[in-house]
Amino acid sequence: MQMTLAILKPDSVEAGNAGNILALLEREGFKIRGIKMLRLTETQAEAFYEVHKERPFYGSLVEFMTSGPVIPVALERVDAVSHLRKTMGATDVAKAEEGTVRKLYGTSIERNAIHGSDSPENATTELFFFFSRAELQATR
Repeated sequence: MQMTLAILKPDSVEAGNAGNILALLEREGFKIRGIKMLRLTETQAEAFYEVHKERPFYGSLVEFMTSGPVIPVALERVDAVSHLRKTMGATDVAKAEEGTVRKLYGTSIERNAIHGSDSPENATTELFFFFSRAELQATR
């Protein structure tokens, strides 16, 4: 079993799609091991997306991710990282496959409904950004 992080972005929360997305993830075999709703501060969003600091979209990404509540979710299943990436669909919603989270609930390349860790190493780092070890162990 492997754990990964998903974040339901402000567009998903605002549109009332969080429950639909969580249900889709559960149908895909993910177990929810941690979940919370919060509003990222600018400092938190900058730290979380620091890997993109030199990219042209960094500022607008930080602004978007602080524009409303987000829902970080710790997910577990076999091959969680790669399966979540497949379930989310392409970052550009126009290129996302039918039935994926982004095709169903995203509206643009930036407002694409969900974030997911891109590697097992990043999943560990990202999970501990939002959840303590105790929170993640309490559900096992």
